[in-house]
Amino acid sequence: MEELITVVVPIYKVEDCLTICIDSILSQTYRNLEIILVDDGSPDNCSKICDEYGKKDKRVKVIHKENGGLSDARNAGMKIATGKYITFIDSDDYVSNDYVEYLYNLLKKYNVKLSICDFKKVWKETDITAKEETKIEVLNSEKAFKNLLFSQGIDISAWAKLYQIDLWENYEFPKGKCYEDSAIIYKLIDRAENVAFGNKQCYYYVARPGSISKQKGFNKNEEDYIENTKQMLSFIREKYPNINSATNRYDLYSNFRILRILIFTKPRNRKMEKIVIKNINQHKKKVFLGKETPKRDKLAIIFLSMGLPVFKIFWYIYSKITGRIL
Repeated sequence: MEELITVVVPIYKVEDCLTICIDSILSQTYRNLEIILVDDGSPDNCSKICDEYGKKDKRVKVIHKENGGLSDARNAGMKIATGKYITFIDSDDYVSNDYVEYLYNLLKKYNVKLSICDFKKVWKETDITAKEETKIEVLNSEKAFKNLLFSQGIDISAWAKLYQIDLWENYEFPKGKCYEDSAIIYKLIDRAENVAFGNKQCYYYVARPGSISKQKGFNKNEEDYIENTKQMLSFIREKYPNINSATNRYDLYSNFRILRILIFTKPRNRKMEKIVIKNINQHKKKVFLGKETPKRDKLAIIFLSMGLPVFKIFWYIYSKITGRIL
């Protein structure tokens, strides 16, 4: 008998792509699912769409609530979850039909409480070409953190992961915060002790300009990102001092992320730009010399050394080539 797995989908203002997400979940090869659709007070037709799916498939449960944000919606889903395992799928993304089965098999085969698959960033919901599995690793928490901090497959996001539900005991997503994943997922990786990672791309992250993480300009959302990242890095530095090179790299990466937002925000916050550049300078030499440092980071260091105007031009060109949001 297959064990029950809960899928939580927080939903807000995504009526144009919601059916693609839900259909990808209903078509899973792993059938024993509890699918919790959390309508977070969406003002469009999402509420109606959720109810229609609830009538069509008995595995679907629908929650309608006042808008409280992504964290609150996920927490609401977790509160009624009855599965032994749980996964989160954002409502503007979608998954391969073996997403759950793949993660479940990793978790059971290697006797761990957390399994992770790779993801693919796509620019439209019909793109289903993905990388097949070439590697499976069982990583202790320290190695998992190293991979995360060097951007080697593991991401800080809540999605593309299957958790044994007891990992979440006494934990929940911080309500009222943006970039909430960076405030909680590292704690679960630490608690899990061992993680199974397969590099098959089973999760499709759809790059949509309207999503929270892609809003232009420096605002309170970015302040949450800074605070959450500081807390995560402080925790890892204290508990896993052997991977300081990786921690320094992520510190530099996160400051570059803030800098590229600041320089395209009007009016410019020159005082904060100086603070961020000072933070970058603190680790840039060691990070630049690191063998595992991504080439993009090294290029960013080189161009920033030529001056902020040169760096701004570099990032503008890079964003146009890659399709990243400024």
